[in-house]
Amino acid sequence: MQAQLSVLLIAIAVAGVRAYDVIYAINAGGMGHRDHNGITYERDPLMGKVGTASDYGKNLHLIQRVPDTDKLIYQTERYHTGNFGYDIPLAGDGEYVIVLKFCEVYFNAPNMKVFDVMLNGEHTVISDLDIFQQVGRGVAHDEYVYFSVSRDRLYYKEDESEIRDNKIRVEFIKGNRDNPKVNALVLLKGDLENIPKLPRQMVDPDQDIFADPDPVKPSSMDSSSRVRSGPPQPNPYFMDDSSMMLLPIFIAIGAFFPLLFCLCKL
Repeated sequence: MQAQLSVLLIAIAVAGVRAYDVIYAINAGGMGHRDHNGITYERDPLMGKVGTASDYGKNLHLIQRVPDTDKLIYQTERYHTGNFGYDIPLAGDGEYVIVLKFCEVYFNAPNMKVFDVMLNGEHTVISDLDIFQQVGRGVAHDEYVYFSVSRDRLYYKEDESEIRDNKIRVEFIKGNRDNPKVNALVLLKGDLENIPKLPRQMVDPDQDIFADPDPVKPSSMDSSSRVRSGPPQPNPYFMDDSSMMLLPIFIAIGAFFPLLFCLCKL
């Protein structure tokens, strides 16, 4: 009986162990925080060093797609008028994912803030990121960057790069539209199939279609929201009552002139 109880306790303990490890997590532009998944975010290590820490997002009392207890992660951010980045420690060879967390808390239109993200100085992992265009304003948006490490080499898709001092660098690259930013980032290792992800964004009927990351199919949109390919054309088969009343008169006139011509011949 005691042996069976021990086996049961071990099974419960194993089931409660995460299949992935949290290697590094920081709350950009903010203080430490422990989220509802049990991930502990450290204080931003760039405080007072590079860029600007902002908590402007606290003006938004609601951040969609996250519990109220975790909205702080998306309300604080770090931005810079040039390129900036974080040096992230690794934990040996294996499979990794960097979760980059974003939320547009200022702009109310697309094409206002657009930037790239680069990994390890060589891999452009996100191009032309426009947070508002992806999800709108005040909505959490996560980007997942998968890569592997083996013998001091980083492998991203078909490319590879050298790892130095057991650290990699993630950089936010300034473009022509405003400044690059990030709200938080997490480095995970292990079984990446079951990492915590944001819930699917619900479609807001009052929100423009471009603000949703999963565009609604035309068949599910009402007719008023569909974009016409040109001006409406008149129905060629439609005639009003007045047209129907004039039709006999036109027929009579058409028949009168041939008859008059024949009488003149006589």
